[in-house]
Amino acid sequence: MEFPFFHGKITRRTCEELLSKRKKNGSYLIRESESVEGALCLCVFFEGLIYTYRIFREDQGYFRIQTSEGVPERTFKTLKDLIYAFEKPNQGLITKLRYPVKKPKALQRSQRFKSEMDNVYDEADDSADYVDVLP
Repeated sequence: MEFPFFHGKITRRTCEELLSKRKKNGSYLIRESESVEGALCLCVFFEGLIYTYRIFREDQGYFRIQTSEGVPERTFKTLKDLIYAFEKPNQGLITKLRYPVKKPKALQRSQRFKSEMDNVYDEADDSADYVDVLP
C-alpha cells in the first residue's frame, strides 16, 4: 500500500507514540491489525486517547469499516475514498480525520524491501492504552 499515512505492521504502542507526539485531535494513521489477520486499523487521536476502528477488505475488493455502535457499516471502493468520507464531521468516528501522520520516508523505502522473516512486530504488547470501538 503506497499511502503516506499507512504504517504497515507497527505495534499498538508505536502507533500510540506516533499519534500522541502531535497531541492534535483528529490525527490519524492506518496500520495492519495485530489480532485480526488481513484487517487494517484506522487509529485516531482525540482528547489524549487513541480510538481504533477496524477496516476489512471485502471479497469484491471494497473496504468496510466498523465505526461507532448504531452507525450503519459503510463500504468504500478505495482507502482514499474512506479517508475522504471521514474527513467530514459526524460520520461515526470520535472526531473527523484532520491530520494524517505520515510514515518517515526512510521507513517507506525500507519497508518495500523488508522480508517476511524480519517481522519484529510479531511479539506485540497489546496495552490497555487504547479505546477500541469494535463490537
